[in-house]
Amino acid sequence: MADVVPGDGHPGPVPAPAPAAAPYPAGWEADVVLTDGSTTRLRPIRRDDADALQAFHVAQSERSTYLRFFASLERLPERDLERLVTVDHMSRVALVAVSSSPDAGEDERIIGVARYDLVEPETAEVAFNISDAHQGKGLASVLLEHLAAAARERGVRRFVAEVLPQNGRMLAVFKEAGYVVRQRTEDGVVQVRFDIDPTDRSLAVAADREHRAEARSMRALLTARSVVVVGPGTGSGPGRTLPARQAARVLEGLVPEARTGRVVVHAVGVGDGAGLDANGVSHHLRIDDVPGPVELAVVALPAQLVPDAARRLGALGARGLVVVSGGFAEAGPEGLARQRLLLGVAHGAGMRVVGPSSFGLLATHDGTTLDASLAARPPRPGRVGLFCQSAPLAVTLLAAVERRGLGLAQLVSAGHRADVSGNDLMQFWGEDDDTDVVALYLESIGNPRKFSRVARRLAAHKPVVVLTAGRSGHVVPPGHAVRPTQAPRRTLEEVLRRSGVIRVENVHQMLDVVQVLAHQALPTGRRTAVLASSTGVAALVAEAAAAAGLVVTGCVELLAEDAGADEVRAAVDRVYADPGVDVVVVVRIPTLGVQDTVLPGEVARAAARTGRTTVACLDDLHGVTASLTAADPDGRERTVPAYAAPEDAALALGLAARYAAWRATDRGRPVHPEGVDTRAAGSLVARLLSTSGATDRAPLPLDPAQAAELLAAAGIHLWPSVRVHDAQDAVRAADALGWPVAVKTTVPALRHRADLGGVRLDVADETELRADVAGILALAAEHDPGPGVPPLEVQAMAPHGVACVVRAVEDPLFGPVISVGLAGDASDLLGDVAYGVPPLTDVDVAELVRTPRAAPRMFGYRGLPALDVAALEDLVARVSVLADALPDLRSLELNPVVVSPQGLAVLGAYGSVAPADRADAARRLARP
Repeated sequence: MADVVPGDGHPGPVPAPAPAAAPYPAGWEADVVLTDGSTTRLRPIRRDDADALQAFHVAQSERSTYLRFFASLERLPERDLERLVTVDHMSRVALVAVSSSPDAGEDERIIGVARYDLVEPETAEVAFNISDAHQGKGLASVLLEHLAAAARERGVRRFVAEVLPQNGRMLAVFKEAGYVVRQRTEDGVVQVRFDIDPTDRSLAVAADREHRAEARSMRALLTARSVVVVGPGTGSGPGRTLPARQAARVLEGLVPEARTGRVVVHAVGVGDGAGLDANGVSHHLRIDDVPGPVELAVVALPAQLVPDAARRLGALGARGLVVVSGGFAEAGPEGLARQRLLLGVAHGAGMRVVGPSSFGLLATHDGTTLDASLAARPPRPGRVGLFCQSAPLAVTLLAAVERRGLGLAQLVSAGHRADVSGNDLMQFWGEDDDTDVVALYLESIGNPRKFSRVARRLAAHKPVVVLTAGRSGHVVPPGHAVRPTQAPRRTLEEVLRRSGVIRVENVHQMLDVVQVLAHQALPTGRRTAVLASSTGVAALVAEAAAAAGLVVTGCVELLAEDAGADEVRAAVDRVYADPGVDVVVVVRIPTLGVQDTVLPGEVARAAARTGRTTVACLDDLHGVTASLTAADPDGRERTVPAYAAPEDAALALGLAARYAAWRATDRGRPVHPEGVDTRAAGSLVARLLSTSGATDRAPLPLDPAQAAELLAAAGIHLWPSVRVHDAQDAVRAADALGWPVAVKTTVPALRHRADLGGVRLDVADETELRADVAGILALAAEHDPGPGVPPLEVQAMAPHGVACVVRAVEDPLFGPVISVGLAGDASDLLGDVAYGVPPLTDVDVAELVRTPRAAPRMFGYRGLPALDVAALEDLVARVSVLADALPDLRSLELNPVVVSPQGLAVLGAYGSVAPADRADAARRLARP
């Protein structure tokens, strides 16, 4: 299976006519995580890789060389070496995986190669060769994913390969990739053939591989038991620089575990001298003096020194690099270049990078606390995973966590999020048995599509609470690499809602929700009982509960301020004995400020005994307290969280109940409408772009025929229409289409404005048509429909129904954004539009159609007949699949879509295409 060396007795592929060479495809460069948690860089091969490729070949075992070339070759002949590094990035493509050599400065070593050669239209022969030292790490699978993605961009639809039967690993890579593989054996060689269009299974396989790899890379950081702290070595006096103070603070946090020997700690440039100090920390003068291997490195250095330090730390075998110092992307172009250099060095050495400008990380595992952070003191251990970005936010969060008595399993600050992001931590938390609840404070989301997919997977079995710095996703803090977005400000909210995460407004709410989810059972429903100290308080609580989406059942128990212990127990028992109650809100506000010593314990024991989710507002209790803690029947301690105000308690409980309802609901299956031919649609778009000169700033508008052809590829019928110049042409068009007809202006400002006279419906004869044409032309006289566009359009009348609008827009940040709403100015002006980001499930589509507030008009509103909503759902599903598959489809608007009791009619379609660069590949790390 390969480019074959001439003379080895194995015929090579017959090359197809080669198109002109394409420019170097920088967009194919990627940083990836392998299944052992290490990193590597993928990029297209270059002609100057000849020496590195020869070195890679020479280092391979005789068996690996034979399996690759079907012959034993000690060295590649110069002629073949030249051919292997010469590609056109079109019909001949090769990707290499590279790593840095610690002993050779910045030199790269090739550790894997994947290539394809076009052998016939849409078919390419593929070959793979993986370094002996890197086999078993999933590198071949990653290369296959990337090579298939590159091939699809070039119009290749299937791969073929020839594999020796004893090459079981390569055959397994093809079979396990999720494609439908066909194989047969001929002349002692296994012939493999498979289509490379993504399938649900291939996407699931890729996502699962990514999940396991990223989770393992985070586990290596959070469970590290050997750490090196690198500082600038400027002494310990009062005039220390900020990096020196940062390094000293990190080292202080590691000292407790260094004393016990549970964590081996080294220090370079922190303090004075060298040798083992009284705290068990080994001090060294240079990084090269540190005895390896070391699992984690924390660096606080001037920015210009960090890349070289990273190179040396990679030689020690470090799996993670935490950069707490700044001076990178936030410092302008020079700092951004420095950050890119740092990532290149780190990823080439197999390291993940936390930061720069990170607060560090904290983690407790198996009784050992790894405090590689700037925290003055670590939080108490717990079962909450916390992620934030900037260091100041981490300070705020830790202070709030301490005030509430919450415990943390992990805290990770990503700083500028140059590499490690919230997505990586969510992958880890999905596999971590020590974490029950996840909370993320996000200043920015670099890849909302991946975030949505990863969050949805995690939220299916663990609560995910999210606080964003801006509701819209438009906020871009200094140093963060985030693409611009033109998506409506509600798009991010919809993405998060459909992902199942719990969206909150501030830190206060985030921790309010976290403490109920971490210490109480998940609500089984919304039916709410209230135990209050007065009628007025009960009414206040009931109102707050209703506002939070809870349902007060009528189980309201009043407890007098002077009630005795027996009365308290009886009241508590009555509340928790009611079978019609799912959750309980307990509020006691004593007018005399006398602390109640009975009620907290009774409530805690009843909540733990019954599993009823409970929140409380009692006396001076706040957060997680011993007074409200009791053991459940399994022996696990449960704490009723205490809040400062009833509204806070009710809101947290309501959000928890909403999440529980989402988790209990079937989220559906990915939509795959029959008759959607994305290949044909992609070929049409590629053909249009190849001759148009369209650019990102000047997309190519689709004419009616092109729009109809594109929609037909998706199985969508666009009602035919005829554009005409005058009344005589309009009459001929109506005769051809069939009466009655609709006649409308093509002027954009009046195109859908029946209320202004731009559209005339149910035109039944020639006389009426001529009069309507005259009226429309007079109305549009002062408007220009556009160069070469006739001023009128005639179309056969569709059945009456409700007019809707379905849109798809390719956004640089979110990718394809689908919107659905009823047609008309009112919907646009009031923002009565629902948004979704593909890929969508059937449940997502149903919600999208039903979300607009005007949607009841389609469901028998005020006695009108119900419309064919299923037909609209099918249309939305087709548009979503089309938009997801075609990033070059810059915009598509179906307007109007008339939904009738039986079916629908797409009466207008408007779109544009332009070259796109959708950076949403799930397997790629975030890179600036």
